[in-house]
Amino acid sequence: MPNKKFSWRERGNSFGFAWQGIKALFRTEHNAWIHGGLTVVVVFLSLLLDVSRTEVCILVLTMAFVWAAEIFNTALEKAMDFISLEKHPQIGLVKDLAAAAVLVSAVAAFVVGLIIFLPKLLHYV
Repeated sequence: MPNKKFSWRERGNSFGFAWQGIKALFRTEHNAWIHGGLTVVVVFLSLLLDVSRTEVCILVLTMAFVWAAEIFNTALEKAMDFISLEKHPQIGLVKDLAAAAVLVSAVAAFVVGLIIFLPKLLHYV
């Protein structure tokens, strides 16, 4: 509906739907718990070590990238399961590609973490 009026209530509802998605992610995906734990570690290290504002911004963007990849991966997997629960090579490929996106983002986040935290941690050794 192109002429639909703006509604604060509908915007609020959209945040509610997004929150439901986050809750579903944690209920159904074990990897979300791993990402959550590592997010807590990164926040803790950022507070503990002398991390600059620029580094914090890079860490936040990197973590958001991983979370977004995991959410898209989960959404795609659920959509593919809705289409068919039977083994199908193309559906398997779609799921594998989505999982690969999460892996690429997680490896990038790990490298960013090493670049930012390793020199700071080695300073104390």
